[in-house]
Amino acid sequence: MTASAPPLVVAVDGPAAAGKGTLARRLAAALGLPYLDTGLLYRATGRRVLDGAADPRDPAAAEAAARALTPADLARTDLRGPEADLAASAVAAIPAVRAALLDWQRAFGRRHGAVLDGRDIGTVVFPEAPVKLFVTASAGERARRRFLELQARGAAADPAQVLAELLARDEQDSRRAVAPLVPAADAAVLDTTELDAEAAFAAAMALVRERLGDTLPP
Repeated sequence: MTASAPPLVVAVDGPAAAGKGTLARRLAAALGLPYLDTGLLYRATGRRVLDGAADPRDPAAAEAAARALTPADLARTDLRGPEADLAASAVAAIPAVRAALLDWQRAFGRRHGAVLDGRDIGTVVFPEAPVKLFVTASAGERARRRFLELQARGAAADPAQVLAELLARDEQDSRRAVAPLVPAADAAVLDTTELDAEAAFAAAMALVRERLGDTLPP
């Protein structure tokens, strides 16, 4: 008897506003796989800490929030924006928080396969994933995208402040001791600075086909 192949997992990592979320959703739809924005887990954890008037850098408060997460927390409408961004990055640097959420993410991917996007999917959550993409773009372009996104939501935003906050998030993510934001050694790097959503998707699908070959789902 031949053992069946494990469910397909595609890891999509990268910094804020590089386009990884939009891309991961489209890849999931094209491949017929569930999609998980793992950043929402950390955003929801950070928001729970803020709700309790605690510091997102407090390990005890952050771990308690992570272990208390419910599906309803992931559906909140206040998980985006500068305050939520920095809170998410702060709780994500706490080992106990990452441990609390790691099994949840792995169970989701192993159940039926999945496309997961985040910052440590290919390095920590699914290092064995057959397809790993690291999606990036220049800081200036990412700040421009985030500014337009905030404008579209009717939020007041200053371009210089948006860039400063994005750079602060980059530094916090890349310098943390636990699961820093770095490409997996075997990840395909996709720079979307000069690409629109359609071109980025086409380039990503080409990389997926290259990695999977004849095993690509029909």
